Amino acid sequence: MKIFVLLSRIPWPLEKGDKLRAFNQLKELSKQHEIVLCALNSDRKTDKQAAFRALQPYCKSINFVDLPAIGIFINLMTAWLNGRPLQTGYFYNARAAKTVGKLIEQHQPDMLYGQLLRVAEYLRHERIPKTLDYQDVFSMGMKRRLDIASWLMKPFLMTEYKRLQRYESEVFEDFDLKTIISEPDRDLIPHPKRAEILVIPNGVDHDYFKPLKAEKKYDIVFTGNMAYPPNVNAATFLAYDIMPIVWKSIPAAKLFLAGATPDASVRQTASRRIVVSGWMDDIRQAYAGSKVFVAPMRIGTGLQNKLLEAMAMELPCVTTPLANKPLKAKHRHEILIGEKAEEIAAEIVSLLQNQEQAAAIAKQGKAFVTQKYNWEIATNILADAMLEVVKR
Repeated sequence: MKIFVLLSRIPWPLEKGDKLRAFNQLKELSKQHEIVLCALNSDRKTDKQAAFRALQPYCKSINFVDLPAIGIFINLMTAWLNGRPLQTGYFYNARAAKTVGKLIEQHQPDMLYGQLLRVAEYLRHERIPKTLDYQDVFSMGMKRRLDIASWLMKPFLMTEYKRLQRYESEVFEDFDLKTIISEPDRDLIPHPKRAEILVIPNGVDHDYFKPLKAEKKYDIVFTGNMAYPPNVNAATFLAYDIMPIVWKSIPAAKLFLAGATPDASVRQTASRRIVVSGWMDDIRQAYAGSKVFVAPMRIGTGLQNKLLEAMAMELPCVTTPLANKPLKAKHRHEILIGEKAEEIAAEIVSLLQNQEQAAAIAKQGKAFVTQKYNWEIATNILADAMLEVVKR
């Protein structure tokens, strides 16, 4: 099967969840299928040569399509005026659409595969079997941001939320196969036939993310793209609400906020007891150098790759009900769960003061992700579903 894959970003480096999912799916799909990759690019800092080298082993053809900055502004205005979500308007460009169309015509693929709602407009009218990976429910992610937003931002976010809901439903019938990252996310898609959406979870590279021996410089670590609003919210919640409670019991406890492009509000949390790293060449060092991983997610959707990685590296983890719902780990067996700052802080303190409990949670968490989250198994389910559609 020849698969034409359209992405909203070049999937390298792997500092964002959608890039990680795309890269690993490309890697697994390429074992038995021919991949034609087309990735949109709005980031002028992207090292295309490094990305090409990383992707070349898995793709028959690699195509990067730049989105001009001026064009992005115009497209955002056009989308706003036409009632389209800005999430799709930002990534849709008429010239890029012509390039995508020509590539499809040139390669004559058996299946079109678009990742995220952002690229649906490019593929929805093509008369070739096609798959849309919703991955996350953008509308609900926007709704959760709306719930905690300032009064100034609420009207804008409410408009975007309603547009995303409408668009998620509108494009549903245009694709032969729809996929998503978890059952809870599937249940939030605003379409009466949402049960038809195939759940394709993420996996973990268990050969890469495995326990490493390192000096434990930090008591608590949180990782992720620190410019992504749900991560920014979680990082500041951890620094300003949770850690002061932890410090009452363990005054010397140190927090490590590790991840690319930290937002100004994240950088401002830095102190003698809070370290903000910025980009790290090897994120495993952040996990290995810490005692407890905490993901206090309050907004956002989807499966948290950071939790999968931390558990795979045998760190005891604490998270919220929101983040654990798609993960489905057992509270007090494979993970610890709290919602309010006081509850999360209590679980952190418990792990830091009880090494036996921490070791048990870490070991059981690792066994859980090793058994349940595997890129090869998940991607084979996707490939089989695509083949069924192509054979119709």
